[in-house]
Amino acid sequence: MSSEQFRSNFSDRLDKILTAHLDVSRNQVEKLIKEGLVQVDGKTVTKPSFKVSEGDEVAYEFREATKREPVDVDFDVEVLYEDAHLMVINKPSGLVVHPAPSVKEATLVDWLVQRGVSLSTISGEERHGIVHRIDKETTGALVIAKSNEAHEKLSLQLQDKSMGRYYLALIDHPLKENVVVDKPIGRNLKNRLKMDVVLHGKEAKTAFVKLLETEYGTELITAKLFTGRTHQIRVHLNTLGRHILGDDLYGFKSKRDKIPRVYLHAYLLYLTHPITGEEMEFIAPLFDDMRTYMEKYLDIGALKKKLEPSHLKAGFGA
Repeated sequence: MSSEQFRSNFSDRLDKILTAHLDVSRNQVEKLIKEGLVQVDGKTVTKPSFKVSEGDEVAYEFREATKREPVDVDFDVEVLYEDAHLMVINKPSGLVVHPAPSVKEATLVDWLVQRGVSLSTISGEERHGIVHRIDKETTGALVIAKSNEAHEKLSLQLQDKSMGRYYLALIDHPLKENVVVDKPIGRNLKNRLKMDVVLHGKEAKTAFVKLLETEYGTELITAKLFTGRTHQIRVHLNTLGRHILGDDLYGFKSKRDKIPRVYLHAYLLYLTHPITGEEMEFIAPLFDDMRTYMEKYLDIGALKKKLEPSHLKAGFGA
């Protein structure tokens, strides 16, 4: 554990004071408080709403990233960019990002540890330097923070939308038009493996833009997230009666030997370097299975134009 303390120069809720002092997201601060890692005048406080008075001493600890038993890592991951502060990788399908009791196989975090990457520890045992999530079957660009400072600043960029990704998806039926879906998402009450649009779910907003249709009634689209809920793109497409090819969890009908995984790819990542302030943009190359499908059923010339970063961003008014 690494610990720090300071005296509050104003009165307010504990979570607000810590958020302002650390310059991190409210969610991260709430986790620190609820895990018993924050004290006010020497007493542990676990309620984010606790009222702090001006002059109170606030102490907090960062939990070190826990180490689990070594796991055999028999794969490699493409690195798109790396420096002392961050790494951007192209995640393959089937790779779980975070270790968990139910996950027996090697994860992305295991690969990072084996590679000797120094991970940020601000979120302790849960995040391991991973700034934003990506589903197991989804491929594409993912950023990893290698220091607490980088993690904090990149997390803020997620909040203010100065960092984000444009996804490519192949769907079973063309969209009628470009559309924005703004519907709350929560756990499906009948199937715990699924998420769903629910009345009291968390705010979720996704924009979808049409790109190219195939002669077989499928379509390549691009999607942009304004929030980061689990399965968000898949759930919002389902509300439109559309499904990503290979996504049999949410209703696409196909034999797994034909389309073995969800054809969803985080293609374009943009961010501001957390230390230098440089505006950065990364393209994550498509993996063979999804690229082969696109080249087989879509016009190659038109496809190249549609995948140009300027064209993708223009579809969202960027």
